Amino acid sequence: MPGGRHVEAVTDVRFDLAPGQCLALVGESGCGKSVLASALLGLLPGNAETAGSARLADGLDVLAADERTLAKAVRGRRIGLVPQSPAAHLTPVRTIRAQLEETVRELAGVPKAGLRAAAEAAAERAAFPASHLDHHPHQLSGGLAQRAATALALVGDAPLLLADEPTTGLDRDLVHRTVDELRAHTRATGRALLLITHDLAAAERIADTVAVMYAGRIVELAPAGAFFGRPGPRHPYARGLLDALPERAFTPVPGAPPELGALPAGCAFAARCPLPSALAAPGGPPADRDCRTRLPLLTEGVACHHA
Repeated sequence: MPGGRHVEAVTDVRFDLAPGQCLALVGESGCGKSVLASALLGLLPGNAETAGSARLADGLDVLAADERTLAKAVRGRRIGLVPQSPAAHLTPVRTIRAQLEETVRELAGVPKAGLRAAAEAAAERAAFPASHLDHHPHQLSGGLAQRAATALALVGDAPLLLADEPTTGLDRDLVHRTVDELRAHTRATGRALLLITHDLAAAERIADTVAVMYAGRIVELAPAGAFFGRPGPRHPYARGLLDALPERAFTPVPGAPPELGALPAGCAFAARCPLPSALAAPGGPPADRDCRTRLPLLTEGVACHHA
């Protein structure tokens, strides 16, 4: 950053994702979810620095891969992307049919004579209506734009699919239909799905594993059944996210996440934590010493001294 300042956008992230499985990455805006997806696709800005590795099943480390490898062998072919803003992602001056035909030609090697049929088949996989293939993106509803982007993402049969907020702006029926289709597609084809979402109801419907991100770090990693059912989340931030849902306690998490460029030395959630030992009250006893140190994600899947 200007002045030589560094921002820890994503730190100490570690997880495995198996074929046929879905991992839902949840958390408030600005916690690093989309930055992580950009790193996996090699789309970080030029001033970003990375360390560690992100390995596909065939051993390729996408963090170490050069741009040519990413462009020719990774994006669309090994990692597919359902973007956060489909309408902005689609080319505005070309029809959906033209964009699908170009994609199946490049990723699937379909000859010119078979492009029309291949594009229609790709649209059908994502339940995009053939009657709208000759429409431009601005002529589509939010739900249809989402289906068009999903159709494009599925063309290359990539073993890993990144879906970045695929239900944003959709009504609840379309949310259910979209996540059900993604889940069915993942199970039927043995692909892995990394779902980035604010929608905990959608995550509950589709995920096998839940990763909760806060201030650039994963603070809890748990099986979805245990997370949404019993025993429930163990990190106080994760519990707060669930308690904020209208169908649960409908109680917001107070405060706001810290700036990533000014993270505290200890637990980043301490200032918002409901546990009385997290921070000292003015004039009161000193804060819990444990909360003054930053705890990594433990083997139990939680980064909290009081979990």
